[in-house]
Amino acid sequence: MRILILLLSALSLFGAATADTKSDHLEVRLREIADLQGVRGNQLMGYGLVVGLKGTGDTTQAKFTAQTLANLLGRQGVNIAPSNVLVKNVAAVIVTAELPAFARPGQKIDVTVSSTGDAASLAGGTLLMSALQGPDTQVYAVAQGSVLVGGFSAAAGGASVVKNHPTAGRIPDGGLVEREVAGAFNDHKVLRYSLQDEDFTTAVRVVHAINQELGEPAARALDGRTVEVGIPPEFQGRLVEMVARLENLPIQTQIRARVVVNEKTGTVVMGAEVRIGAVSIVQGGLSIQVTATPSVSQPLPFSKGKTVTTTQTDVKAEEEKVKSMSIPPGTSVGRLAEMLNNLGTSPRDMIAILQAIKEAGALNAELRVL
Repeated sequence: MRILILLLSALSLFGAATADTKSDHLEVRLREIADLQGVRGNQLMGYGLVVGLKGTGDTTQAKFTAQTLANLLGRQGVNIAPSNVLVKNVAAVIVTAELPAFARPGQKIDVTVSSTGDAASLAGGTLLMSALQGPDTQVYAVAQGSVLVGGFSAAAGGASVVKNHPTAGRIPDGGLVEREVAGAFNDHKVLRYSLQDEDFTTAVRVVHAINQELGEPAARALDGRTVEVGIPPEFQGRLVEMVARLENLPIQTQIRARVVVNEKTGTVVMGAEVRIGAVSIVQGGLSIQVTATPSVSQPLPFSKGKTVTTTQTDVKAEEEKVKSMSIPPGTSVGRLAEMLNNLGTSPRDMIAILQAIKEAGALNAELRVL
């Protein structure tokens, strides 16, 4: 029985751990564990048409496609009623993109195009100029260009073949920034770093590292996730230089004791140092199988009876042999997985056992079920 178990070991990138001791710390840069508030991208969305398709566009069932095409032609001086639009090489799409932080007009961005109608494929199509708006309904970029689709769709004689998702694609550098997000980064009076994972110890270490780098008590922890940094006089108006120094500071982080299980795939991911308290495990199963066999009942000769169909039901119950094991205190989850594997435990049974151990209070780690 094959069981997929991924063991993640804590590696010390820097530090002086000896061969007979194990470090539960990992040294990383500040930029890898914390985000600077106010420095982020913004989501953009728009609506447009993809043309040039080879008969794989929206059908007449997509009324909005015909209406959009009629409106577009009307702006070009061609007046036509939407009911007279009977084309198959046009598809209505939703265009999405992310406006990067500090994006300036003229900068190019990637855009994603997704069909909104019943088009079979967007392969070979060209997106016409589409305005991309932010949540404030302001236009921040426009998109246009050839759509790249990582799949295909083909049909002939009632048979069809589809690979991947041909109704969605991307246009590299297909968006052109027209408006920048208002804000002056160098005018900030304070900086705030948000830790990606809440941890009071890490927050205190970040404060200590920043104050040591700046040579003054400029940083303070607001809570277990947020660190506020005042701007020293020598960095007023020069925040870029200050952030460049701070984001590369080495920070000692603690490795969390965590076990992650995926019930859908039977995958168990665990830290190498996760330990289990003393516990006994008894696991067994009862298998019940019910089968129905159809049969035909024939009447006796000259009995004037009728032939009828009956069903013969058989019930079979099998109880597996109970499996039991005792776990001494301090056993790692990796060792437990190995012991359960030797007993022939299935991945889903292993997940159930880990959940039961957690409920019993013997698993000294956070258990996450996906």
